[in-house]
Amino acid sequence: MDFDYSLDFQKIDFRQHPELYRVGKGEQGVLLVEPYKSEILPYWRFKTPEIARQSSEKIYELFLHYLEQDDFVGADMARKFIQMGYTRSRRYANHKSGRKYKKTSDTGSSKKEMLPYDVDPVKAESAAIFKAKWLEAKTNAKYLQLLAKHKQMYEV
Repeated sequence: MDFDYSLDFQKIDFRQHPELYRVGKGEQGVLLVEPYKSEILPYWRFKTPEIARQSSEKIYELFLHYLEQDDFVGADMARKFIQMGYTRSRRYANHKSGRKYKKTSDTGSSKKEMLPYDVDPVKAESAAIFKAKWLEAKTNAKYLQLLAKHKQMYEV
């Protein structure tokens, strides 16, 4: 089931209302779902490999803590932040500005021209650090068990 962007994210505490949470695809909702966004975002950094390592390890600790509490929504949000650490650092590894496409004056155009790659090995190393943690999180047995249970209960 798709992530439900129609919800009033300013008013919903997803720890109290996990039934309203939808996993969606990839990182959908990562910067919306509270209280998790506020708990995890302060630790999300990827500027250097050392910072990425500290960040990914701290967020993975939170991921494990949420699993210990059987808090699937928290664990899924931590997984999404780790995934976003990978995708964002990978984007900066490929494009120094962080922008993947050229700005166009025709905002309605579906044809976007991709900027040339500008490989940054430091950001690529940060991406690799987050990718390893993301793979660890998304294959965690308890996470997969809680994911299946959540989908069965709420995303029928």
